[in-house]
Amino acid sequence: MVGLKEELLKSIWHAFTALDLDRSGKVSKSQLKASGGRRARWGVKGGNEGTGADVGEGHECQEAGLEYTHAAGKEAAAVALMLNNEAPDGAPVLSHNLCTVLNVPHDPVALEEHFRDDDEGPVSNQGYMPYLNKFILEKVQGNFDKVEFNRMCWTLCAKKNLSKSPLLISDEDAFKVWVIFNFLSEDKYPLIIVPEEIEYLLKKITEAMGAGWQQEQFDHYKIALNTSREGISAWELIDLIGSGQFSKGMDRQTVSMAINEVFNELILDVLKQGYMLKKGHKRKNWMERWFVLKPNIISYYVSEDLKDKKGDIILDGNCCVEALPDKDGKKCLFLIKCLDKTFEISASDKKKKQEWIQAIQSTVNLLRAGSPPPHKEARQKRKELRQKLLAEQEELERQMKELQAANENKQKELETVRKQLEAAAARAAEEEKKRLQTQVELQDRFSLELEREKMVRQKMEEQVAQKSSELEQYLQRVRELEEMYKQLQEALEDEKQARQDEETVRKLQARLLEEETAKRAELEKWHLQQQQTIQMTEAEKQELENQRMMKEEALQVAMQQLKQLELERKEALEQYEEVKKKLETAANNTKSWKDKVAHHEGLIRLIEPGSKNPHLITNWGPAAFTEAELEERERSWKGKKATSE
Repeated sequence: MVGLKEELLKSIWHAFTALDLDRSGKVSKSQLKASGGRRARWGVKGGNEGTGADVGEGHECQEAGLEYTHAAGKEAAAVALMLNNEAPDGAPVLSHNLCTVLNVPHDPVALEEHFRDDDEGPVSNQGYMPYLNKFILEKVQGNFDKVEFNRMCWTLCAKKNLSKSPLLISDEDAFKVWVIFNFLSEDKYPLIIVPEEIEYLLKKITEAMGAGWQQEQFDHYKIALNTSREGISAWELIDLIGSGQFSKGMDRQTVSMAINEVFNELILDVLKQGYMLKKGHKRKNWMERWFVLKPNIISYYVSEDLKDKKGDIILDGNCCVEALPDKDGKKCLFLIKCLDKTFEISASDKKKKQEWIQAIQSTVNLLRAGSPPPHKEARQKRKELRQKLLAEQEELERQMKELQAANENKQKELETVRKQLEAAAARAAEEEKKRLQTQVELQDRFSLELEREKMVRQKMEEQVAQKSSELEQYLQRVRELEEMYKQLQEALEDEKQARQDEETVRKLQARLLEEETAKRAELEKWHLQQQQTIQMTEAEKQELENQRMMKEEALQVAMQQLKQLELERKEALEQYEEVKKKLETAANNTKSWKDKVAHHEGLIRLIEPGSKNPHLITNWGPAAFTEAELEERERSWKGKKATSE
């Protein structure tokens, strides 16, 4: 029943939207119910038996202010089309006409009650769909003429929407294409038919015409369609088929016959039809009849115009069909067995016989399995396949969006890292530039000191002593820095241990200062010894010259050691950078570490004396003693040298 409602709603949607003159999504109430006692006439097409609304229905129409009449074919359509040109108050009454063609009792009181809150304006507050479902569609039993129902809805919407350009198909063929569109369209509004269903319909029409399918031409059309939208409307489908784009070379009669054949199969559920001979049950004579096979019945008529129906063969899961041998001068015989009757039929040839047997047996098999007709089952499978492909496409798009978002985030991260690397490289280049500049300055200073050493032997010896002392002092400081780095690393692992290390480093600093004082005293002694040596006799000068040569060799060795020390200093600086990074990490993990690092900043600098007097400049930077202290150490050194000699 749900499928029937959806099928009916599509045709009603066309009729309802046709009444929406200003395309606002609202329809005047006078177009949905009787108003002001005005009388509107709707012609209902009847068959040869004159089936239509009974007396009771006619009485209801009169009570609603309508006159219900029987008409036939084109005359009824002409009357309805004429009424479409009347004013809104006299427009066709949609609700009453739906009740008439669907054989549902009409209740004008319920309609007035449903829209009681919106008496003046168009139907908007309550909406027409709740009324349509509750008072009309839920009461539909299926005992109505689908063609008549569709023709009523078609009459309301065709004149407004059909193209004004001349078509190669008749209005009747356009109506059938419109009904087929409603069958194949998607279950969403506004109604459209997707390219896959368009291809399916055009193929069936082409096969019915006996022509070849033009796949390449349709592919071009599909590409042009996909670039603009998902599908086309019913009126665009009528224009497409009526333009003859895919039926070139075919006359109008052939196209009309093909449309009618597809209409019979898809809409009227005609699985097969054709002339055959049937043996009578009483007179036992053979008469030619036009047979029409549907999903649960085989009807036979006098001719293919379907005006004079002679009987039905009711099919169910217990029926069977079997071939018979030729007899009594009749060939191509087969038998249809039902519960109450058996029917003997003769086909025109063996091919037709086999086709009918297979078609009837397939229909019986579908009834046994409770399956829908093949074209409905195929349509459902196509829809399910499209829905599955759409779901897969949506999932793929979602995954692509996620990948794109992740890629963008990754690109941002990479850009951040790149900027950080560029900044680090810039800082490293700046540091390297400063280091090279410092090295050049130190080299210039060292060259100046060498010149001074050559000019003045006394200054050279003082520098040798000074450099030896500074080398020893620097090595001692490197060892102290290594000890300090070790203590800082332990401080990162344990905050408590870091505090203890802080106290230890402070003590170490005091001890280093004491050692520096002792070394200064020792240098002063060496300086005194050097002064005493200079004051020695001329005979001792030769010996001093020899010693100078030895000291020059020692100086060369010291220079080599100085280079080695320079390499070690670079390694120490690298270690210092690592320790500095660890200190930054410690600052994040330990809230009070910033104060501790501030206390330890003195430990990671080269120890300098506290005197404000001018300092000597060496290859390693400012010396740890003044000019006066150096002279005192020189005198001490000379005194010690004289004593040892």
